[in-house]
Amino acid sequence: MSYSNNPNLPQVRMAAVEFVRQGKSAREAARKFGFAHNTILNWLRRKPEYGRYGRLVIPTISSRPYHHPDELDANIVARILELRSERQQCAEILHHRLKQEDILVSLSSVKRILKRNNCTRFSKWKKWHQYPERPLAASPGALVELDSMLDGQPNDRLSAYALVDLYSRWACAWPILQPNSILSAQFIKRAQTASPFKFQTVQSDHGSEFSKWFTKTIEHQGFVHRHSRVRTPTDNGHIERFIQTLQNDCLSRVPRSMKSWQKEIPEFIRYYNNERPHMALNYKTPMEVVRSY
Repeated sequence: MSYSNNPNLPQVRMAAVEFVRQGKSAREAARKFGFAHNTILNWLRRKPEYGRYGRLVIPTISSRPYHHPDELDANIVARILELRSERQQCAEILHHRLKQEDILVSLSSVKRILKRNNCTRFSKWKKWHQYPERPLAASPGALVELDSMLDGQPNDRLSAYALVDLYSRWACAWPILQPNSILSAQFIKRAQTASPFKFQTVQSDHGSEFSKWFTKTIEHQGFVHRHSRVRTPTDNGHIERFIQTLQNDCLSRVPRSMKSWQKEIPEFIRYYNNERPHMALNYKTPMEVVRSY
């Protein structure tokens, strides 16, 4: 993951700044957090802002240049927009017409120019999907992400449900043979029973196990169900990362059998929620965050 896209860095910066403000030196903070001494000093000079979850963070400054040496000539940009205004033609046809005029520009550049100038449009015949606004994870249970994982071939497959709370990172998992809508609803009920807080909004992807029947069932139980946006993988980033942790730190270390999973997964969840520190939580455990809320 690149520096500018690391979602944990704004919180790590804030943790390092608070460490110094508690009386420690910048060099001590550099050794503790693994950054250069001058980097810590730069963070101290920057103004904190409230992040997406209502916590003070030091945001990442964009490294995008103000000017680019290979930027398209203004005359070419004007010609692209002129052709577009004459007839509402797609980027591919515009690209072909530009080649006929001996204007050499890539198709991706034509599409980018149209997008920057709000010249893209969608067919009125295309079916639109409405997505409820993603709630702010400002408290435990405000937004939890749900997903299932598959392991093995269809004739020898093991599966598991997983759930994570975005505010506290509290997690739950349940091994199964094959996910379906009925088991999905049962898992939400099990997770809510085990959780120290009430779930409000449950977010999942568009898998068949999270169908309309599942939505109606959990809404009848008092939850709001929200599907993640299509072609937006970051919407479910937290649960995807938790499943990776579950696979690497637990399932890869135990025998691959339902009996083994039923024994080891609950033990790992207990460790994950009560003992494992999280960098995104200023090195607290999920249960410490829940208790301090």
